[in-house]
Amino acid sequence: MEAYLDYIPDISWWKVTLLGATGVSIYMIKSRVAGRMCPSKALMVGKTVIITGANSGIGKATALELAKRQARVILACRDEELANAAVRDIRKKTASGQLVVKRLDLASLASVKKFVEDVSNDEDRVDVLINNAGVLQCPFSKTEEGFEMQMGVNHLGHFYLTNLLLPKLKQSTPSRVIVVSSGLHKLGKIEFDNLNSEKSYDPRAGYANSKLANNMFARELSSRLEGTGVSVYCLHPGMVFTNLGRHVMPSFLIKLLLYPLAWLLVKSPYAGCQTVLYCAVAEELEGVTGRYYGSCEEEEWTQVSLDDVVSKKLWNVSEELTGLKS
Repeated sequence: MEAYLDYIPDISWWKVTLLGATGVSIYMIKSRVAGRMCPSKALMVGKTVIITGANSGIGKATALELAKRQARVILACRDEELANAAVRDIRKKTASGQLVVKRLDLASLASVKKFVEDVSNDEDRVDVLINNAGVLQCPFSKTEEGFEMQMGVNHLGHFYLTNLLLPKLKQSTPSRVIVVSSGLHKLGKIEFDNLNSEKSYDPRAGYANSKLANNMFARELSSRLEGTGVSVYCLHPGMVFTNLGRHVMPSFLIKLLLYPLAWLLVKSPYAGCQTVLYCAVAEELEGVTGRYYGSCEEEEWTQVSLDDVVSKKLWNVSEELTGLKS
């Protein structure tokens, strides 16, 4: 016994205390960064939810949580192979709910139209539409119709999709449209003479502008749908660690050095999806519309989002660009 005790390392109490304090500090920081979790325990039995960009990040995490609540979840994704891989991964975590993959490329209005036709033919109802897919600060490129990619996917593609799905959403009332925006919309500006970056292109400004367009779209949509039974919610998820930032990721060495900091200070997809989940399922939000949310609670609309003149003009211009208004 004495020989064995000779090999027990000398662990000073200050080291144990430091280690414990470090662990508690990390836990507290992570909890604060994660924000509030969705408080609602509501199930989604018999309800159909469409999630754009559901093969990764917030969309995939939301699909998992809604499947756990027994929803029929349509993963609307550009890459069907990645979407099917996401389904297999979700099925490792839950056997509940129904998971359906349908192809949707928001950079192609023809693809959006085909998707809506498929949904209209195959689905009896659509209870929740979650406009989640997005492109962040990509190099300059254009959609199939010639729109700048960020404005085309983040705003115009979802604008077209939502409007085409409105008959099904109205048929399924009470139903919900959820627009996933970003806090970076505060830096945005809607310039109608440069909406598609015809004059100049800055990837950071382009993203902020498209997210401001999301906010204005949500407010105008809620106004137009008043009294129809279709509620509209807009939200920002906070900073979330997903592949959305693939176009702005630093070099491998810098990523290696920054990863521990990002892990500590940026939300996981699970934490990031909580406000989306809240807007999709919370019973207390039934009948509420045209509000803005963050960390599972209502927030004030930012001043830049409240320009009704610009919002209405953006709607009209978006109708013309997408062909909804000839």
